[in-house]
Amino acid sequence: SRNDPQLASRSVEPVVAAFDVDGTLTVRDCVFPFLLQVGRGRFVVRVLAGLPRLVGPVARRDRDTLKGFFVNAALGGKTVESVDELGERFAARVARSWMREDVATRLRWHQDQGHVVVLVSASLSPYLVPFGEILEVDAVICTELESIDGRYTGTLLGPNCRAGEKMVRLSAWAVDAGLSPEGWLRYAYGDSAGDAQMLLAAADGVNVARQEVTT
Repeated sequence: SRNDPQLASRSVEPVVAAFDVDGTLTVRDCVFPFLLQVGRGRFVVRVLAGLPRLVGPVARRDRDTLKGFFVNAALGGKTVESVDELGERFAARVARSWMREDVATRLRWHQDQGHVVVLVSASLSPYLVPFGEILEVDAVICTELESIDGRYTGTLLGPNCRAGEKMVRLSAWAVDAGLSPEGWLRYAYGDSAGDAQMLLAAADGVNVARQEVTT
C-alpha cells in the first residue's frame, strides 16, 4: 500500500477523509472484472472446476473464502511484472470510465481543502495503488497479494481488507502517521455493510448508497 503522507510534520492536525472504492468512488465492483481480465480463459476453467466445493452453505456465506479462491484461480503463478502492468491499465480504465461523478467531485473537494485523502478498500493492490496515484490521494490501504520470486502465489497477504479489517488497517496507518489517538477520522464514505464500522468511526460518515453526495 502507498503510505507516505508524512502527516506528523504538519503544524495543524490534518483533516482525514477515507473513501471506500467499489460502489462508492466507482459505479461497479472492480475485483472480478480485473481477475477476469488477468486470468482470461484459464480463470474461467479453474472457477468452473472448483464450483462443486463453492456451492456449499459455508462457502456461500464466506466472502473471504470465495475471494481467495478467485484470486488463486486468476493470479496463481502469474509474474508480478505482468499482473502489475495490467493493473496500471485497468486503473486507468476505472478512472476514465467507471467513476461515480458526485463522489469523485467530493474527493476533489477534500483535496482542494488540503485534507488528507485515503482510499480504504477490499480491492486488490496491483490496480488500486496505481488508481490512487492517478487520483493523487495521500495513501492507499487495500487487499495485498503474496508474491515469491517475482510471481504471485495466488494467496492474499494478510486479511481481506473489508469490514472490521478496514478500521484495523486505517487505525494502524493513523498511528504510523503520528495522528492524535482520537478524533483523527473526520470524514468517511462507503456504500455497504462492509463499510459500516468505518462510517461509524468518522465524525461525518456518509453512506453514498442512500444519497447523492454534494459539496
